[in-house]
Amino acid sequence: MMMKERTLFKNALLIDHRINKKADLLVEDGLIAEIADEINRDCEIVDVNHHILMPAFTDLHAHFRDPGYTYKEDIESGSKAAVTGGYTTVNLMANTNPVCSDDETVKYVVQKAEKVGLIDVFQTCSITRNFDGTDLSHLKDISDTHVKIISDDGHGVESYETMEEALKIAWKKGFIVSSHAEYSQISDKDPRASENLMTKRDIELCEKTGSRLHMAHVSTKEAIKFVEDAKKRGVPVTCEVTPHHLSITDDFPYEVHPPLRRRCDVKAIVEGIKNGVVDCIATDHAPHTKEDKENGARGISAIEIAFSICHSFLVRTGHIDLMKLSELMSFNPSEILQVNKGELSTGRIADFAIVDPDEAFTVNGESFISKGKNTPINGMTLYGRIISVYKAGQMVYNTKE
Repeated sequence: MMMKERTLFKNALLIDHRINKKADLLVEDGLIAEIADEINRDCEIVDVNHHILMPAFTDLHAHFRDPGYTYKEDIESGSKAAVTGGYTTVNLMANTNPVCSDDETVKYVVQKAEKVGLIDVFQTCSITRNFDGTDLSHLKDISDTHVKIISDDGHGVESYETMEEALKIAWKKGFIVSSHAEYSQISDKDPRASENLMTKRDIELCEKTGSRLHMAHVSTKEAIKFVEDAKKRGVPVTCEVTPHHLSITDDFPYEVHPPLRRRCDVKAIVEGIKNGVVDCIATDHAPHTKEDKENGARGISAIEIAFSICHSFLVRTGHIDLMKLSELMSFNPSEILQVNKGELSTGRIADFAIVDPDEAFTVNGESFISKGKNTPINGMTLYGRIISVYKAGQMVYNTKE
């Protein structure tokens, strides 16, 4: 009989979406086996040194640019950036080259991530073939279990009929449709109306079809209100917001997609987080080269400092506590992806981030592990440092190494 592989985490402050207590935690064969005030076993011991042990984070929305744009990011550099930020599960977007519209591309991404071995990767497939806006024929052939979400992120599906049919297909196949809410024909003239009109339309289609809809990077107060009203009616819609949309405004002259909004929108997003309208915080990690940013590329490299931004702007300001932040960054996105993570309870996969919430640091994009050094908040002081990260009980990141 084979001996179980055990690791005992001692002297930890355990925090997730429902617990906040000092306790020991035992991992057996990659799963949480026991949580108690004191556990003693003859096994490997990790002294957490009275820091916080949280479930590792799950990102529903990130861009690793692989295949096709690996000069911006690739699976290895993106995986290393993810664990630096406390993430062990990432859902990647389809706007690669080729566009991810088939199982072959999914297989390429997943196998490359498995070879790197730092994080678990899920891959979004496009709603329309190659983002052409109309062709849904490829959806019937997608069978890879690493596809949980379909999205034309970067483009709104502008045809009412196409989006309605996509939601119907997704319902049959068990996919979640993630909406990038943007009408391109008006986005330059009125980017606010562009998001709001499509948000309203897609929620109406979700209500009509009964299919699961996830609103990506919600950024306006009106869109937040549309989601809130829909949830009150029992519509199966969830939504995410980004660290940058909840922390900085259009006072920063920085190109992101959707754009940075007004102070009233930041306030509405924070209120949506506090009252439960917002389900999760997703990074929309969008790495670019310096040259691409200078030529107008839109996006922020965010996955390494997402926790620190959220902790600084939400927790230290008193809007929410760390338990709520764990719900937004770990539990809820894990539930949406249907992965056995995001919570400190027996039987869950032992993916953890050990955190020092009080450590301050100055943002310096040039020091990012990601190939994308693009951030508008260079020089800003943030609070909350990821000390180490464990995947299935095995260390995959340590800030001292």
